[in-house]
Amino acid sequence: MSRIFFASELEGVATWWSIKRRDGVALGFTSHNRDIGFGGITYRAAPGILPSAIRRTASLERDSVEVLGVLALDSIAEADLAAGRFAEARIAIGLVDWETLDRATLFNGTLGNVSQEAGSFEAELRSAKADLELDVVPRTSPTCRAGFCDAECRVNPASHTHLAAVASVDLAENSVRFTGGPGAAEMRDGSVRWIDGPFAGISMQAIDLDGESLVLDRSIGEGVVAGHKAYLREGCDHTIATCASRFGNAANFRGEPHLPGNDLLARHPTGTG
Repeated sequence: MSRIFFASELEGVATWWSIKRRDGVALGFTSHNRDIGFGGITYRAAPGILPSAIRRTASLERDSVEVLGVLALDSIAEADLAAGRFAEARIAIGLVDWETLDRATLFNGTLGNVSQEAGSFEAELRSAKADLELDVVPRTSPTCRAGFCDAECRVNPASHTHLAAVASVDLAENSVRFTGGPGAAEMRDGSVRWIDGPFAGISMQAIDLDGESLVLDRSIGEGVVAGHKAYLREGCDHTIATCASRFGNAANFRGEPHLPGNDLLARHPTGTG
């Protein structure tokens, strides 16, 4: 039988919330004035971090939560927020009795937009209901709908992931040249997952080429230097030609490259004279 909180006038109840980042780091905080441990996580005392509102409904409309807090803890740094370390992190918020450790979860979701102003941050939390807004019926497309090397693509990711080291950095172009990896042309639309340096654990996309260097979608600043290592995942332009010729994977192509487009409806017969 689950605990019913606030059934009496005086209870020792605190708010807790946990953050599980995509790079494997797990953080826990509580509004209590002392640290609390349960579920394998130590929830650090952070009375300044409180949920401002939790809205739960029985409808299909997504639940929303906003959290206000103070960037005073070493585990939540402005630099980490700016670098995207908390992007799409899994969030859980609940109540706990700090004496008995009876607890209940009020919210599960992911971290959305984060804004920072005057030493504090405001984070948008998206509930699991947001997944109901996804279109589960595939739409016709001339390009492949599958993600490269995912379960639908079925290309072995180990064959197209390489450990490489930074050879040089061009801050003006926000580009990096690697050694030990594939050629730059094979990395177009690919990804870089850092295992060294200030962005360790963060993935970036190769959005363009600068000669043999990769132009990345996030600013690298001056933290990336020669010798830093990363895993390079080759890219795919999701066309049937590339799928067949480069990867020999046309049988798993998830698209309709030869389906007539909407312009077919506007065509009309013409006389031959």
